[in-house]
Amino acid sequence: MLGGPGLESVVDQLISVITNDGRNIVGILKGFDQATNIILDESHERVYSTKEGVQQLVLGLYIIRGDNISIIGELDEELDASLDLSEVRAHPLKPVIH
Repeated sequence: MLGGPGLESVVDQLISVITNDGRNIVGILKGFDQATNIILDESHERVYSTKEGVQQLVLGLYIIRGDNISIIGELDEELDASLDLSEVRAHPLKPVIH
């Protein structure tokens, strides 16, 4: 997981964020602060289902509060672009319990 100063290395790059409520949000990291609040551009939420492919809900410019972030990870853009998300089936993530 990236956090704090480690986020500097992925500014202007594609990242994936898993939130405490189990959402997966993908976008380009534009900025962050000391509380790990982040700003994503060109973002979308990936909604997983066991019955149909991954839905991608467009969010655009999006802010996520640091206290709602479980995991931040860098995405390999080439590998991500090669995935056929309409064929991916998965259970939605459950909320994180602290």
